[in-house]
Amino acid sequence: MDYQVLKNEIGALIRELIAAQGFVLVDLVFRQDGPGLLMSLLADRPQGGISLEECSLLNRLVRRSLDEKNILSGRYSLEVSSPGLDRPLKTKEDFIRCLNKEAVFFLNDLINGKCEWKGIVSRVDETAVFIGQAGGILEIPLIKINKAKLVI
Repeated sequence: MDYQVLKNEIGALIRELIAAQGFVLVDLVFRQDGPGLLMSLLADRPQGGISLEECSLLNRLVRRSLDEKNILSGRYSLEVSSPGLDRPLKTKEDFIRCLNKEAVFFLNDLINGKCEWKGIVSRVDETAVFIGQAGGILEIPLIKINKAKLVI
């Protein structure tokens, strides 16, 4: 099976499984770890805040589901953790949750000659995040954002 197809299939399964428990999938990372696969997933509540016990519960639920569906052939390790205070911002919903807060953006394409911007998230629409700065409002298209996080 194609690696990206596998990641998408597992991501969809995990997203649905943890949503039923009241959590959201923040990020899912796959990497080779010796002879097996290491899956690291960051989970959180929509409003933020997940405990160690909840991470442990999600680990057991995800592992059981993956084993029952036999999606992965071979050895794998699973880590479930909190994204912490510097939770990556990836989706429109992430940016909406951060309205009126300061964030830093690392872009995959230049805007006004720069690939790093910092500002207060003032508005979010279907295609862009708008940040306030001393010089006014800057529109950052979602497709240009490589990485973003709140300034702590």
